[in-house]
Amino acid sequence: MSDKDSTAVFAASVGTSFTNLVDTDGVVIKTVDMHTGGEPLRIIVSGCPTLSAKTILKKRGYMNKYLDHIRHLLMFEPRGHFNMYGALVVLPDDREADAGVLFMHNEGYGMMCGHAIIALGRYFVDYEYVSYQEPETQVNIQCPRGLVKSYVQCSGGKTGNVRFESVVAFVFETDLEVDVPGFGKVTVDVSYGGAFYAFVPDSSLGISLSTSSIAAITDAAWAVTEAVKTAIVLDHPESSSLAFLNGTIVTDGNDTWSEEPTSNICMFAEKEIDRSPTGSGVTARVALQYHKKLIKFGQTRVFENAKTKSRFTGKPLREAPLGKYNGVVVEVSGRAYYTGENHFILEEGDELGKGFLIH
Repeated sequence: MSDKDSTAVFAASVGTSFTNLVDTDGVVIKTVDMHTGGEPLRIIVSGCPTLSAKTILKKRGYMNKYLDHIRHLLMFEPRGHFNMYGALVVLPDDREADAGVLFMHNEGYGMMCGHAIIALGRYFVDYEYVSYQEPETQVNIQCPRGLVKSYVQCSGGKTGNVRFESVVAFVFETDLEVDVPGFGKVTVDVSYGGAFYAFVPDSSLGISLSTSSIAAITDAAWAVTEAVKTAIVLDHPESSSLAFLNGTIVTDGNDTWSEEPTSNICMFAEKEIDRSPTGSGVTARVALQYHKKLIKFGQTRVFENAKTKSRFTGKPLREAPLGKYNGVVVEVSGRAYYTGENHFILEEGDELGKGFLIH
C-alpha cells in the first residue's frame, strides 16, 4: 500500500470511528477560523440555536441571557483561549445589510470590531453570501453598533484586502487628567470609533511599546481603564448601551501625520490584548488625530501593532455630525487569512469541555 493510500484509509477510519465513539448530546458547532493581523476570528457558521429576537441589539441581549454557554464553549479553553475572538452570523434586520453579526470575546459581546469586519468581508464573498464582482465587491454588514459597508478586493476569482467605512467616530474628551494607581496623574484622551477607548502615550506611563513586556503594557493599560471608568461618565448620542469604555490603547505618541507607521497596543474587555492594530481603535485614533488637526482628508496613515508588527491603514473620509459631536467617517483597511474549518462537539459528561479560563 502506498503512503497516499494508507493516509486515505487512515483518515477514513478515523472519521468513521469518531462518530461511533462519542455521544455529542446534540451539540455540534461548525466554525470557519481566520485571523486579521494575527488577531483570531472564529466565525460560527452553524450549530447555534436560532435567535428569535427581531432586532440585532435584541439578538445580542438574547444571546447573552440564554445562549452564553456557546460563547464559553468556543471562546474559552479547551477549544479557545483567553484572547480568543468570535463572531456569530445572524439574520439582519436592516434591509441594506447582506448579513448580520454578533461579536464575542472573553468578557461578553462587543458592539463593533474592525478586524472582524475585515475577515468577514472576505468570508461573506467567498462563501457566496453576496455575488462576486471585480475589482471590488461591496458587503454590507449589520453590527450591533450599526451598518458597516465593507469593500473586498477581488481578482481572478480570489478575494484579498478589505476596506471598510466606519460608523461615525468622534472625540469625547481630550487632555483628561486621571489619577492612575501606581502611575500617578496621567493625561489621556477618550475617543469613539465604534467603541470608546482611552488613549495614552507609552512615555506617560513610564513604559515602552518596543521594549516593555506585554504583561507590563497590559497592567498599565488596565490601570488606566479602571481610572478612566471612575473619572468620567460616558455618553453616546444614539444609545446608552454604547456608552461604555471598551479599553485603553497605549500609543508611541507619534500622532502627527507621517509616511512612517505609528504603533500601538490595544487592551480591551477583561485584559484581552489585540494582536492586530485594532480596527475600531484605528478608527477612534484617526478621529482623535483629525480633531487635533494632525491629519487631513486625503492623508493615509499606517498603524502597526507594536508586538506582531501587523498593519492597518486608516484615513479620514468626511465629516459627519453626531448629536453634539463633530464626527468623522474613517476608512480602515487590512488583510485577513483563513486558518481552518472546525466541527466542535461537547461530549456527554465533559464538564471542563463547557469552557474555562486560566490566566
